[in-house]
Amino acid sequence: MRIQKPINAGFNASSTVSDVLEALDLKDKVALITGGHSGLGFEATKALSKAGVHVVVGARNVRSASKALSGLPNVTILQLDLSDIRSVRSLASFITANSYNFNFVICNAGIMACPEKRVGPGWESQFTTNHIGHYVLVNLIWNNICSGGRIACVSSAGHHHSPIRWDDIHFTNGYDKWLAYGQSKTANVLFALQLDIYGQSRDIRAFSLHPGKIFTPLQRHLTNEEMTNEGWMDKDGNPIDPTFKSPEQGAATGVWAVTSPSLKGLGGLYCEDCNVAALASEYAEPFVGVCEYAIDPAEALKLWNFTANLTDVNAFSGH
Repeated sequence: MRIQKPINAGFNASSTVSDVLEALDLKDKVALITGGHSGLGFEATKALSKAGVHVVVGARNVRSASKALSGLPNVTILQLDLSDIRSVRSLASFITANSYNFNFVICNAGIMACPEKRVGPGWESQFTTNHIGHYVLVNLIWNNICSGGRIACVSSAGHHHSPIRWDDIHFTNGYDKWLAYGQSKTANVLFALQLDIYGQSRDIRAFSLHPGKIFTPLQRHLTNEEMTNEGWMDKDGNPIDPTFKSPEQGAATGVWAVTSPSLKGLGGLYCEDCNVAALASEYAEPFVGVCEYAIDPAEALKLWNFTANLTDVNAFSGH
């Protein structure tokens, strides 16, 4: 098990994405960000492009992405629907054919607590979009990730809701939108852990992270009543939870994970507030830190093999 112990990173919950990039020279670096045109992905794209990074954005709606990112330097937008494995394969083929080489990959796009939906061969949509799509993409472009590169998988404190439900991963016996979201976010953590194990031979390190609570389009499937009941906003729709971050703060941990010199030689870790998180059992409050089931190496390998068999994609089948 990786040692989930905070380090002296020099940043905290209030640090912004600009703060974590301020002292770094990233010119000529190339990043791939899924969903890099909306919410936290947009803030990451904006800050990295400003820092001289060429950012390739995978977007389901290229037209809206082009509108959102117009005026930003060093940005390329490519079509990507993570819920459609054919779309993922198409993007990977384009990346390979055009010899892109990435220093940073941020698996950022995702959906949360959405109504029940089946995609592909009947797969549950949150598990597919948040985990399977990113798994297939990263495996298919593995040779386009530079030695010394880093990958960040945007998970969530929502992983506390559920471990992997091995008896019914696709919720064929009754759907619960929060359990489905939680399982998909646990999958993000486990994916990063196993990916880091495989990537070390090329000095490619992977991290997962909780960006914090932020109002973004991710909440589009929640009603105002649900968010009021969670204590996020008052009955008039005004934010009242003081622990919510700004989008610039929310994007910071993912960008920090792929760029910070403080993480050199580390990997397979779950991060929050621009630092390595401790275990959930070490905190008194709920939904802080990482659950042990999400960083269990046996679970990570089991999920990897399950997803490989499901998709017939595995860059490390010989390992």
